[in-house]
Amino acid sequence: MRLRMLFERGSRLAGAARCWRLIVTREEWRDSAENIAAAGGRLVSMWASREITGGDVVHAAFAANAGLLQIDLPLSSGAYYPGLEGLFPAAERMQRAIWDLSGLRTTGADTRPWLRHTAWPETFHPLSDPHAPPPGPATLENYPFVRVEGDGVHEIAVGPVHAGTIEPGHFRFSVVGEKVLKLEERLGFTHKGIERRFAELPLSEGHRLAARICGDSAVAFSWAYCQAYEGLCDASIPPQAAWLRALALEYERISNHLGDLGSLGNDAGFAFGLAQFTRLKEQLLRVGAEAFAERYLMSYIVPGGVRFEPSSASLQLIGRTVESIAAEVEALRTIYDEHAGLRDRFVGAGVVDPQLATRLGLIGLAGRASGRAYDLRVDQPCEPYNGLAPKKMVYDEGDVAARVAIRFDEIKESARLVRILLKHMPQTAQRIDLPTPPAGASGVGFIEGWRGPVFIALQAGADGVIHRCHPHDPSWQNWPVLEHAIIGDIVPDFPLINKSFNLSYSGHDL
Repeated sequence: MRLRMLFERGSRLAGAARCWRLIVTREEWRDSAENIAAAGGRLVSMWASREITGGDVVHAAFAANAGLLQIDLPLSSGAYYPGLEGLFPAAERMQRAIWDLSGLRTTGADTRPWLRHTAWPETFHPLSDPHAPPPGPATLENYPFVRVEGDGVHEIAVGPVHAGTIEPGHFRFSVVGEKVLKLEERLGFTHKGIERRFAELPLSEGHRLAARICGDSAVAFSWAYCQAYEGLCDASIPPQAAWLRALALEYERISNHLGDLGSLGNDAGFAFGLAQFTRLKEQLLRVGAEAFAERYLMSYIVPGGVRFEPSSASLQLIGRTVESIAAEVEALRTIYDEHAGLRDRFVGAGVVDPQLATRLGLIGLAGRASGRAYDLRVDQPCEPYNGLAPKKMVYDEGDVAARVAIRFDEIKESARLVRILLKHMPQTAQRIDLPTPPAGASGVGFIEGWRGPVFIALQAGADGVIHRCHPHDPSWQNWPVLEHAIIGDIVPDFPLINKSFNLSYSGHDL
């Protein structure tokens, strides 16, 4: 009942379906978060902004059965805001990032830098004045990792530079023999200043940067941005544009799942799997290049719709290719399921049981493998998913095997959705022009990417420019859970467990 009252007090927030906004006092901030947590709500994101009219505001977005609720807490100069890490553990790193970027301090105990990495002095906060020139790098600091003491305990430091062609991240293992007692991550090495860069762009160009936040989620981020922008303008895109966006999103989902299944087989010593799934992914990307004019769709989703409608021949080719790939994937699934070596490596490795997943806020693909039955395409659908009846794929085992099974299931389900999208594609315009929204207008985008829910909060400035844009990748929630998933396993299993989550560095290190 208390949660329902919070939604009823809120005002409608533009953009994604079923979203509300509530401005609270300092006392109500904590009380509201407690009510949301007690009702099983999920933390989506936390960020801060400096309002057009002046003054700092800290924001938190939560997802519940009723929809999405954004709670805003205006702060007086120099005031601390109550930390939420005791209710939502994922909040801790978000609060550290708020300090690094905006200079707003929480009551939380962990005050170590998260994104700064001495790229700028501790006294400089890039988003407190997005037009101030950044000073030079600061003096190198010693980052205080949490130490584990005891007989036979030693540390293994991995990264931030890795042997493979992957992005940088530091992993500090505390082990006895090869068994992991604790893992502590340090990320932020790919920080690109994206949130500050958004404030230098017109609203009509922000989708281009959004698509480049995380290359494997270009469709999800650009759609979320455009959804928020279109909400600011109170505009509805043509039906065909919505269907083509969904087609592009399922294309992106299938492509990433194919790549992951190959890499997971390879990490378990099954090179045949890597060869076959890499071949299938390449087939799909080549068809994408013909249909959408690019392999990774960083330019296809645009404000008001999509760039163009693929030719009838290209759409038919997509359909045939997806059907062929889905059939081969089913055959490869039988091989994966019956391969004793893969079963030995997958089953029971990197377990996150449903209780732990709920407590830590695990979301997306990894969450559904641990009993967290949440998928925006079903629970908070936008057009056209509210008419497609997509199916959730959920397991309770929470191990590598479950995260592999989710990928197989979702490829099959995405292939089914692609068939429906191609068969019933409406014939309308593909794009509309958008008016200039009023300064100060706020909206959100909320899209289920292949990794999990992608969120964007957007605020318009004067004369059609972006005042503030905050993008959020689901990796923010899931990186801390990976630290728990490895406990009790051995160090050589970490690459496999890590790949089964396949979290983003780039989407996290904004």
